[in-house]
Amino acid sequence: MVDFKGMDILHGAQFTREELEHIMKVAADMRQRVEKERSLDVMKGYVLGALFFEPSTRTRLSFEAAMHRLGGSVVGFASAGTSSSAKGESLADTIRNVDRYVDVIAMRHPQIGSAQEAAEAAEAPVLNGGDGAGQHPTQALLDLFTVQSERGQVDGNTIALCGDLKYGRTVHAGVEVYKHYDCKLIFVAPDALRMPPEITARLREQGVTVEEMTDLEAALAESNVLYMTRIQKERFEDPAEYERLKGSYVLTRAMVERINPDLTVMHPLPRVDEIATDVDALPGAAYFRQAENGVYTRMALIGLVTGELS
Repeated sequence: MVDFKGMDILHGAQFTREELEHIMKVAADMRQRVEKERSLDVMKGYVLGALFFEPSTRTRLSFEAAMHRLGGSVVGFASAGTSSSAKGESLADTIRNVDRYVDVIAMRHPQIGSAQEAAEAAEAPVLNGGDGAGQHPTQALLDLFTVQSERGQVDGNTIALCGDLKYGRTVHAGVEVYKHYDCKLIFVAPDALRMPPEITARLREQGVTVEEMTDLEAALAESNVLYMTRIQKERFEDPAEYERLKGSYVLTRAMVERINPDLTVMHPLPRVDEIATDVDALPGAAYFRQAENGVYTRMALIGLVTGELS
């Protein structure tokens, strides 16, 4: 039996396949129960601390919705400017204080490694909602759940990840969960935004089939799943470099229908212009269902790390 009680969820590489399968099973159960009951009383009396030092829509609101669906309550803040970090308080001190108020912490912060720092300061489990350009493991788990839901299983798929693979914390975490499955990975990016070579090399050493290319249409022809990402303006120190790269890839409905009508299209959102809005009506456009899956996956994680779900 997999025991998650007290576990911090900090990075994609921390999971075994057995643990991933268990999270997927509990998330599926949460979806079924919410469809029937709307809300549960699993977490009655529990409090989630939602600490968002960076802007967020889906991650913050889905964590909060997950806790409310479970019957618990939420306290927190939605920007660093509304916390005492604006007064110069250290992250560790903020966490030590919040830890006295809550039972589980969900946090987003602009610094790589901040989730680990928070976990070391807190007794409550910490769920990393994104630490700068580092990791976003809860997104990786909801993405895995989405692939399973849309394609019927994860094994046997070819997954193309396209866009900002250098700074994209969602793809950095995602490849660490996909590696446990019989999947081929295709990395599609301009040279300046390639997946960090150390990640690609490590995956290959672990036996994962990885192909790198710059041609999106060529990748579509080989793939079952396309994971688009935006070019992240906030990660660039040089605005001119962002302007040069921002339109590198644009997925259109005509492109999907011509090359691969059975394609499942995913995106962590927000999108800017990398997926044309006419793609939305295609049956394989899964990104809004993907966002919904964040609630069920985060319900599973909150329940598991507190020991109220098993």
